[in-house]
Amino acid sequence: MTRIFTPVRLFVAGLVLFAVAAFLYLVPSDEYILLPDRARPLAPFVKVMGEKPERKGGGIYYVAVEIKKASILEKLFPSIEEGSTLVPAPAILGPNQSEQQHQRQEFQAMALSQQVGAAVALKALGYPVKLESRGTVIEAVDPQAPAAQKLRAQDVIVAADGRRTPSVAELRQAIGTRRPGEEVELTVRRGLKILRVKVKTIPDPQNPARPLIGIGSSCASQRFTKIDLPIAVHINLGQVGGPSAGLAFALDVVQELGNDIDRGHKVAASGEICADGTVLPVGGLKQKTIGARRAGVDVFLVPAGENTAEARRYAGGMRVIPVHSFRQALRALATLPPKQSKK
Repeated sequence: MTRIFTPVRLFVAGLVLFAVAAFLYLVPSDEYILLPDRARPLAPFVKVMGEKPERKGGGIYYVAVEIKKASILEKLFPSIEEGSTLVPAPAILGPNQSEQQHQRQEFQAMALSQQVGAAVALKALGYPVKLESRGTVIEAVDPQAPAAQKLRAQDVIVAADGRRTPSVAELRQAIGTRRPGEEVELTVRRGLKILRVKVKTIPDPQNPARPLIGIGSSCASQRFTKIDLPIAVHINLGQVGGPSAGLAFALDVVQELGNDIDRGHKVAASGEICADGTVLPVGGLKQKTIGARRAGVDVFLVPAGENTAEARRYAGGMRVIPVHSFRQALRALATLPPKQSKK
């Protein structure tokens, strides 16, 4: 016996399938999805006292990642959207952290990256900039490291072996004078107390000759007591959060003050920037690279290392330049041949 599907039955079946797909797309799952967001020029969002008129062509671009709760459909078929990556909730939210708390943390990191980016740019141009910090804040401690017995998250490392550590980079430099396995004496502020503790260093899994103490810390956790800029800089990206646009902010401030650092090219940049100009790795390079490529970016500056390797996998014909510091980024751009505008 052969079943005959009439047009009415086919129409009803189609409606049912559509309703099921719509339901699966609207109902959130327990995971998150990362999606590319088209790169955008920074100039409209950055205002600098004494800025010069914008040149035609080129420009400094920032890249972002759209992060949202994945629907059940997206969880089942993550490749339904180009450039997507499905990630578990713990990869986005901290322990016992709500989405609202995470969002506030991201906005705070963005605000700090704007201030530090502007400070780094003005300092590179020779302006007097004042930065004061209480020390380096510990974000997390490796439970397998010797430091787990003596240090806690939110401790502030004021000094290492008597050397002040107002930044992540300076803490790394101080620890770097030791050999893996040797102890380093840390001066730590915990609440209202000042502690002095000796912590045994461990070898870096990626570079056994490099000593670590088994803590997580970044520029975003830096607590500055004062950031004084000699000229006014205002940056407003609205609802964009996170610290990864710091390098782009610094480059655009230099550009706004009349320095032709893009040389006519569309230049995108991603990287967390420290007060000393060090550029640290960031997440979402797959999505950011695709977003830059979609915007027709010519050159993409990214932190050296794994970020560079990931960016090159998705860059297509776009040039990817790895950088360790802001000054290295400026030097790399200075070597670009001027881009001829099309007539």
